[in-house]
Amino acid sequence: MNDAASSSHGPAASLLRERQPHGHARVTYVELFFDLIFVFAITQLSHGLAHHFDLHTAAQMLVLFVALWCTWINTAWVTNWFDPDRLPTRLMLFAMMFAGLVAATTIPAAYGVDGLVFACAYVALEAGRFGWAWWMTPADNVALRRNFQRILVWVGMAAPFWILGGLLPGDWRLACWAIAVAIWVAGPILRFPVPGLGASSTQDWNIEGAHFAERCALFVIIALGEGILVTGATAAGLPTTFANLAAFAVAFIGSIAMWWVYFHIGESRGTRLITQHDDPGRIARVGYTYLHAPIAAGIVLTAVSDDMLLKHAGDIAGTAGAVALLGGPALYLVGLALFKRLNLGHMPLSHLVGIGLMAALAVVGRDLPVLVLGIAVSATLVLVAAWEHISLGRRAA
Repeated sequence: MNDAASSSHGPAASLLRERQPHGHARVTYVELFFDLIFVFAITQLSHGLAHHFDLHTAAQMLVLFVALWCTWINTAWVTNWFDPDRLPTRLMLFAMMFAGLVAATTIPAAYGVDGLVFACAYVALEAGRFGWAWWMTPADNVALRRNFQRILVWVGMAAPFWILGGLLPGDWRLACWAIAVAIWVAGPILRFPVPGLGASSTQDWNIEGAHFAERCALFVIIALGEGILVTGATAAGLPTTFANLAAFAVAFIGSIAMWWVYFHIGESRGTRLITQHDDPGRIARVGYTYLHAPIAAGIVLTAVSDDMLLKHAGDIAGTAGAVALLGGPALYLVGLALFKRLNLGHMPLSHLVGIGLMAALAVVGRDLPVLVLGIAVSATLVLVAAWEHISLGRRAA
C-alpha cells in the first residue's frame, strides 16, 4: 500500500491495515469465518460433479468454480488492504457471507430454476465489496481509489451477462455466464483498463505478502479438508469390506501426499518470494490469483475422484472414471509446478515426472479397475512428494 494510505487521517483511514516494517499481518478469525461459506460452496460443486460426471456438467461446474474462486480471491485482496478487525470491515464480510451463502445454496439448481437468484447474489457480492472498498478508501490515496473505480467499471461490464444468463435457459445461460467469467479473468491480466482512468499498476497493488500467501495456503487447507469430509462421509455409508477399507486408505494417503507437495517446501518458498519481491502485487496476481486456481480446482476434482473410488472400487474405470481419477491430481500438479516455477525459475522435475506418469496412466487407465487406478495415482503423488522432499531438502541443507 502507498505511504499515503498509512499516513491518511479521518475515519476511513483507520480501516486500512497498518503496515509494520518486517512484520507479518496475521490472518484474522473473521477471515477464517468468512471462508466457511466456501467450504460449503466447494462441497456443492464437488457433489454436483460427482452425481452427474459428464463433459457438459463439468463445463457448468467449471464456470461456477472460476466465479467462486474470483469472489474468494477478490475478498482476500480487499482484506489485505483493509483491517478485518475493524467493525465496518467485519460488517462488510458478514454481508458478503450472506450473499455468498445464498449463491452457494443455489448451486445445485443454478442452471435450472435458481439461475437468477445465483446471478443476483453473485453480482451483489462483487459490486458490494468493491463499492464498499472504494467508499472507504481515504480520498488522499488516489491510486487505490482509482484502482477500485476501474474494478467497479469491470464489475459493471460483467454484471449484465450474469443477469441475462439468469434469465435465459439452458446453454444460453452457460454461454452468458462464461462470458462474464472471462471478463473477470481478463481484468487483472489487463490491469483493469478504463477509458479516461487508464490502467492500474501492480505497484498500486502493494500488498502485505506474507498475509496474502498465508491466506491462500489456508484456502488450500480448506479445500483439502473438504475432500477429507467427502471421503469420510462416503465411507461412513458403505459396508466395512476389505475393498472399501483399501479404497478409503488410498484416498487418505493421496490427500496426505497432496498436502505434503504443497506445504512441506513450496508454501514457505512462495511466502519468501512474495515478501522479498520488489513488486509483490505482481506475484500476488500471477502466483496466487491465477496459479492457485488450478491448484484449488484440482483438489475439488480429487474429491470427486475419491467419491468414485469409494463407491466403485471394484468396477472397471472406463473413460469417465479415468478422467475423474487422473484429472484432479494432474491439474493439481500442473498448478503447483507453474507456481513453484516463479521461485525456482523452472518447473520441478519431480512434478514433471508426476505429470508424465499421470499421462501414461491415462493411456491404460480406462481398462483398469477403479481401485487399481486409484492406487497408481496415489503412488504417483507419494513419489512426487518424496522426490521433492529428498532433492530440495538436500539442496537446502
